[in-house]
Amino acid sequence: MDAALRMPGVSNAWTMPIKARIDMLSTGIRTPVGVKVYGPDLGGIDQLSRQVEAAIRSVPGTTSAFAERVEGGYYLEIEPDRSALARYGLMVGDLQETIATALGGEPVTTTVEGRARYSVNVRYPRGLRSDPQGIANQVLVQAPTGVAIPLGQLAAVSVKRGPPTIRTENAQLVNYVYVDMHGRDIGGYVADAQRAVAEQVTMPAGFHVEWSGQFEYMQRAKAKLTVVVPVTLLLIFVLLYMNFGRLTETLIVMLSVPFALVGGVWLMYLMHFNLSVAVAVGFIALAGVAAETGVIMLIYLDHALDEIRERCRLEGRPLTQADLRLAIMEGAVERVRPKMMTVTAIMAGLLPILWSTGTGSELMQRIAVPMVGGMVSSTVLTLLVIPAIFSAIKGWGLPKTTTVAAHQMHFLAAAK
Repeated sequence: MDAALRMPGVSNAWTMPIKARIDMLSTGIRTPVGVKVYGPDLGGIDQLSRQVEAAIRSVPGTTSAFAERVEGGYYLEIEPDRSALARYGLMVGDLQETIATALGGEPVTTTVEGRARYSVNVRYPRGLRSDPQGIANQVLVQAPTGVAIPLGQLAAVSVKRGPPTIRTENAQLVNYVYVDMHGRDIGGYVADAQRAVAEQVTMPAGFHVEWSGQFEYMQRAKAKLTVVVPVTLLLIFVLLYMNFGRLTETLIVMLSVPFALVGGVWLMYLMHFNLSVAVAVGFIALAGVAAETGVIMLIYLDHALDEIRERCRLEGRPLTQADLRLAIMEGAVERVRPKMMTVTAIMAGLLPILWSTGTGSELMQRIAVPMVGGMVSSTVLTLLVIPAIFSAIKGWGLPKTTTVAAHQMHFLAAAK
């Protein structure tokens, strides 16, 4: 469609109709990316907008860039000759009334057709009002004496060039540059476009540009995520500390959470998804699930270690790294079945979302992708990484094996 609809002087921008309408109502930009050029005069804004358009066209990923033409509209200007009007006994209002009737039309009656009502307007035919010379010669103004005077004798009729539209925003004159891009994430594309504009366009005093469109949404979301993500991690840390009551186990889970996010990042890369708010929501949910499975794994490991420690106490010998390894093996093996049940249940619920193609599927897929990929890496995390970290922390300072002398000393102490 893009190749078939290419016409000289026309720039294509492909968006979803409802989405484009919402974007236009909220930001004024109908394309994914837009540039708002502010300035004190329309001529400077028009020239600057064309320079911005040319600079953005050179950015990789740009499919179209079009700056609205601030100047270029043609208007019919009728300037009254007050001396001529006074000579014929006419007022400016009389001239304006004649112009409004002859060119704009005057409603004279209403026609009734069933339930509909239509106004009937009378004005000069198109042939008499199609050019300035015809208007000056053919439009007649009725003088109080009854004489019909051509409009050209009472006013100067000409066509002058002016702005087709005058747009203001934040009490400043502004013009829009519409940009459509494809195959790139908005954040990276806008960064390259900003760099190109800064290098190729010189901003005069009093002029500046703002980047809008979906990029504006991204900036707002980024500002919110900079608050939401740290708060989420802090809440996870507080809840873990309240659950364990010790800082060691809390840090073990917190340090292991990033390993669970690796799978989500890799699946995003394989499916060519860019970072968005939906993806961030999926990663936040994944962090919660990873922390949950990590907590359960630590509970199993702590229970196994307590049993081994009690056994060593009864045998009258200290806990060694070999005993710790045995406890970790027992606790991790007990966690295999619950972990596989958790992964299977979550994957069974999320895989249909990845295959869906209905309304809203593009949003739900971006939420599900971090979860699906993260479940794979979370399985490895829970069964391998957490036990390894647990072993490194809990085994700090423990002897590798129990010496005979140490065993006899503990045995004598137990006997006493």
